[in-house]
Amino acid sequence: MPIKLENVAIAVRDLEETIAFFTDLGLTVLGRDEVSGEWTDTAVGLDGNHAKIAMLQTPDGHGRLELFEYLHPDAIETDPTRPNEIGMHRVAFSVDDIDEALAIAAKHGCHPLRGVATYEDVYKLTYVRGPSGIIVMLAEELRKG
Repeated sequence: MPIKLENVAIAVRDLEETIAFFTDLGLTVLGRDEVSGEWTDTAVGLDGNHAKIAMLQTPDGHGRLELFEYLHPDAIETDPTRPNEIGMHRVAFSVDDIDEALAIAAKHGCHPLRGVATYEDVYKLTYVRGPSGIIVMLAEELRKG
């Protein structure tokens, strides 16, 4: 059976703040909607499901994020995920210039968890705590071309 990754969905505290963060990094908004009704209750498994959503896409057209801001039921605040916790770990992006990407992230109050590392002279990379506590990995390939 052929399979293809469609998108990664992330529940967020503030949809507009999260859209601003990811669009500043270079993603584009493909669409927005507000969803509710029996079909969403069934698909998601929550009674009375009602959310504002946005679909974002990477510039290469291959990666998509679907962001949800729950209106009902109330969103449940949890401690931000740590890198060693079981479950959804992070969203990773390749960037042309990690310093530029970090400057953009900093405009949103988002900074590396520790710093920027170099992996075997192949990548410079870092984990940033993004909006709603999302861990975002930024990686710049050092051996371009």
